[in-house]
Amino acid sequence: MTKIFKQLGRHWAACLAVVALLIVQAYCDLSLPDYTSKIVDTGIQQGGIESPVPDTVRSTTLQALELLMSEDDAALADEAYTDPDADGVRTLNPDVDTAALENAFTTPDVVLYMAAAKNAATAAGTTDTVVPTAYDLDAVATQLAAASQAPGAREMLQSQLTDGLAQLDETVADSLSSQAMLLVALEYDAQGIAHDVQMSYLLRTGGQMLALTLLMVAVAVAVGFIASRVSAAIGRDLRRDVFRTVVGYSNAEIERFSTASLITRTTNDIQQVQFVCVILLRMVAYAPILGIGGIMHVASGNTGLEWIIFVAVAALLALIAVLMNVAMPKFKQMQVLVDRLNLVSREILTGIMPIRAFSREAFEEKRFDRANTDLMKTQLFTNRTMVAMMPFMTLIMNGTSLLIVWFGGKAMDLGSMQVGEMIAFITYTMQIVMSFLMLSMVAVMLPRAGVAADRIDEVIKTPSTIHDPAAPKALPADGTHGVVAFHDVSFRYPGSDEDALEHISFTARPGETTAIIGSTGCGKSTLLNLIPRFYDVTEGSVTIDGVDVRDMTQAQLHDELGYVPQKGVLFSGTITSNLKFGGDHITDADAEQAAEIAQATEFISAKSEGFDSPIAQGGSNVSGGQKQRLSIARAIAKHPQIYLFDDSFSALDYKTDVALRRALKAKTDNATVIIVAQRISTVLHANQILVLDEGRIVGKGTHAQLMESCPAYQEIARSQLSQKELNLQKEGE
Repeated sequence: MTKIFKQLGRHWAACLAVVALLIVQAYCDLSLPDYTSKIVDTGIQQGGIESPVPDTVRSTTLQALELLMSEDDAALADEAYTDPDADGVRTLNPDVDTAALENAFTTPDVVLYMAAAKNAATAAGTTDTVVPTAYDLDAVATQLAAASQAPGAREMLQSQLTDGLAQLDETVADSLSSQAMLLVALEYDAQGIAHDVQMSYLLRTGGQMLALTLLMVAVAVAVGFIASRVSAAIGRDLRRDVFRTVVGYSNAEIERFSTASLITRTTNDIQQVQFVCVILLRMVAYAPILGIGGIMHVASGNTGLEWIIFVAVAALLALIAVLMNVAMPKFKQMQVLVDRLNLVSREILTGIMPIRAFSREAFEEKRFDRANTDLMKTQLFTNRTMVAMMPFMTLIMNGTSLLIVWFGGKAMDLGSMQVGEMIAFITYTMQIVMSFLMLSMVAVMLPRAGVAADRIDEVIKTPSTIHDPAAPKALPADGTHGVVAFHDVSFRYPGSDEDALEHISFTARPGETTAIIGSTGCGKSTLLNLIPRFYDVTEGSVTIDGVDVRDMTQAQLHDELGYVPQKGVLFSGTITSNLKFGGDHITDADAEQAAEIAQATEFISAKSEGFDSPIAQGGSNVSGGQKQRLSIARAIAKHPQIYLFDDSFSALDYKTDVALRRALKAKTDNATVIIVAQRISTVLHANQILVLDEGRIVGKGTHAQLMESCPAYQEIARSQLSQKELNLQKEGE
């Protein structure tokens, strides 16, 4: 996992921006339940009234309230309001500290409202609770005003009020305090502004909720945008690093990882890391912020239901622990199975022709089906495990909601909680549970991504056995160029117990053709691959103009070489783009001349688009012989000092072979030519022929010399040429 966080660390500025935006998003998300509670409790149940201190009050009602206050509170209340208008309504001064007035107004509000309710019940001739009207409020206010004229009436009211409140327990007192708003609502109704006050509050609070929601949406979009860009950049960087590393690999590293595995690591594994990086930025960073914020809101509410959250989280963590222990090994196994499936698929697709030729379709289908079924079973197991997780998650969340409603209902019955508070508590609880759920889901994904990151890191950190020297040497500035020499060279493949080549020594000079021939598996191609450093020698040295190829940079070495592989490789594009593959210095004239020397002009001209004809991936739309001629032309167009042909004439007919070698001889008169061949006719006129047998040189010389002195060469010659042809050659000499 440290490797994934290391990748995110490269984009620390963007990650910090995401965290800052997530804090804003969490603030908005955590604020919405409070606004919901306000709309339900204050906006609907209390008619939009937030304080027991009315914003506007009639003079008669204020006088009645002041009679129920102490003299100091009454004076404070009278100063807080403006003089009465024409309708006798007084308005609260905007600069008044309402917090100080609330204590003065709360108890008188409750008492006056209860008196109005009692008056309404008396008028209705019932002992049941009756909702008072503005008429009842005015009647009580008039009675209080008349009673206040008697000597000592105010003191008597205050004494009775104090004694009555002292007899109430704390719960009832709190319940009465919550009813203080009822008097304000009754007063607003008497003024005819109750509906306007309620709608004003609902619109204001709803507008704030809408603004927070829009801000949260905008922040979420910004977080998604930044997270996507960061993950895409990480994927780009990883692909670039892997590709740059793999391009520098020698054949030994390519064979160690296998092509199929390298493709999987470059595509599927990097996609896994990309996906998890997005999840880390959008969910893992958000979940703790949301969870901690939700816990803080719940703790500040003093509802007494906090224990329900701890029960829910404990049940959730227990479920996650069980599921992770069951599914985790399968997640780690999945990447290996994806590798195996890709390997089998690649082998079948690249070998489709021999599979058909040997009627092995049924066998290969079974082999693919085994790999496919193994992956399917693993995926089904993990998916079923994750699917099984959801019903339990739903049970925990619904059970949590049920507990909150059950115990919250009891709290509301006791008057210690309101409906809006319970709704907000449920919302906060769900947010906390979802935070843990998000973390658990990511915890399941992380191991698979961790395996993918390890596989990618393994490729990037595996050094190539072929690397440039710290202090490279340059080729001599003067003198003959292109002298290739092997000095007692031995080579052993990595992991092998035996040498593939033993004590090879020879020199190939400019203007001469050196041919290498021998039986299959004797080491011909291996010998040739030591010159461009596809492998490095185990013992001895290979030099060009006296400089060890290991002391040169690979770019400098390859600039000297024109290499034609045993199997012609073309790249998607056009014929021209393939012929100019050797560098930007190659002109159209160079490409056309090279095609003519390689005997490719005839079939190129036959195409409707000529040199601009498209080449499909891998050269699948040209024949083997055409592919080989284009590969030869590509090397010729580069104008190298040294030509390396690795059995590059095997797909050519004899007529084309002869014509190509004749034209090539004229072109490469001053260059060093080294040819690996199977056919005697290809090497017949070489200046020097090396005969390899089991990794050793068993013969060296011209064709005539070897026919007299080398039994291995004689055997090859007799197997390919008739006695008559051999006699004709002898007579020609």
